[in-house]
Amino acid sequence: MTTQSALTIGRIARSAGVAIDTIRFYEREGLLPEPRRRPSGYREYDASAVARLRFIRKAKDLGFTLDEIRELLALSTDRQGGVEGVRERASTRLRAIDDRIAELQRVRAGLAELVDACPGHGAPEDCPILKALVEPVA
Repeated sequence: MTTQSALTIGRIARSAGVAIDTIRFYEREGLLPEPRRRPSGYREYDASAVARLRFIRKAKDLGFTLDEIRELLALSTDRQGGVEGVRERASTRLRAIDDRIAELQRVRAGLAELVDACPGHGAPEDCPILKALVEPVA
């Protein structure tokens, strides 16, 4: 039986700001519980699905992987050690982001050096940028 609070996949997709295919993918990945089905076979969701989808989307925006999001979802219901586990995973993600930023800054500095060394004219074989790309890595 359909209730007034039952939502279609299209409606929760719009409410959560995700694509319908994303919802189906999250169901297959176990991030979103399998919904009830109407006699017609259509999926039927409740409002908690929208909140869960928003949680997943925001966690992805913060750089969490789907496996990490799965863990965060499990920890969010753990009344004993959930908050400690969430903080630990967030700290781990923060360290990974800091490492990535440091790597990007290193790459940026190297590229800036090459751009500064390139006169912007002349033969391609004299271009320091192209030379750096074909030279063997030391």
